[in-house]
Amino acid sequence: MSENGTGYRRILLKLSGEALMGDCAYGIDTGIIDRMAREIASVHAIGVEVAIVIGGGNIFRGVSGAAQGMDRATADYMGMLATVINALALQQALEKYDVATRVQSAIAMREVAEPYIRRRAIRHLEKGRIVIFAAGTGLPFFTTDTAAALRAVEIGAEALLKGTKVDGVYDSDPIKNGNAHLFKNLTYDEVLTKNLKVMDATAISLARDRGMKIVVFNVKVPGNIERVVRGEPIGTVVEGGS
Repeated sequence: MSENGTGYRRILLKLSGEALMGDCAYGIDTGIIDRMAREIASVHAIGVEVAIVIGGGNIFRGVSGAAQGMDRATADYMGMLATVINALALQQALEKYDVATRVQSAIAMREVAEPYIRRRAIRHLEKGRIVIFAAGTGLPFFTTDTAAALRAVEIGAEALLKGTKVDGVYDSDPIKNGNAHLFKNLTYDEVLTKNLKVMDATAISLARDRGMKIVVFNVKVPGNIERVVRGEPIGTVVEGGS
C-alpha cells in the first residue's frame, strides 16, 4: 500500500465529456463539474498524484460528425478542440479549491495550454500539481480512451480509472436491459473477445501490453472517485491474463 493509505501513488482518471452534462442536453453543468473538482481535490489532498484525460462528447463527437457526412479527420480535430474547452473548465473548477493545475494539449495552443511534454507532465505531478491532458493524442482516428491509456503508460500511472454513467462493465446495456450482468473482474483478453464496451480495442490492447490496471466505475455517484482510489470494491477491474 502507498504511504498515502491508498493502493496508488499515481493515477490517471478518464472522464467522458458526457459526465459533465448532468441533466443538460449538451455543454457543461457547473454544479456537476464543481462536485467532480471537489472530489478530485480530496483525492489529491491525501497525497495521490492525479492526471486526467477528459473527452469532448458533451460538445462535439468526431464519430457523430463523420456519421453526418463530415470528413472524419476534420470531425476528430473538432472533437479534440472540444476536449480543450472541458479541460479549461475543469482546471478553473479545481483551482477554486486551491489545487495547482496544468493543462497540457497535444495540439499546440500556447495561449491557453502547455504543449504536452512527458517529462514536464511527470515533473508537475511530482511537484503536487494535477495535470489535465487535452486534445486526445493530437491525431485523428484515435479516441480519448486510447489517449488515456497512452498517457497512463507514459507517466507511469499505477492504474487507469475510467468514470462512466453506469456501475461498471456489463454483458449488455444495463439502461436497456434490467437483467444485464455486472462483471466484477475481467481480463484484457475477455474484454476483447467478448467485445465488451469498456474502452476501444486499441486502448485495451495497449493496457494489456503494459500491464496497466483499469477500473471502470460510476462517476455519477457522489464520493465514488475517492472510494475507487481508496480501493473499495466498486466497479469492474480489468487486469491479468486470460
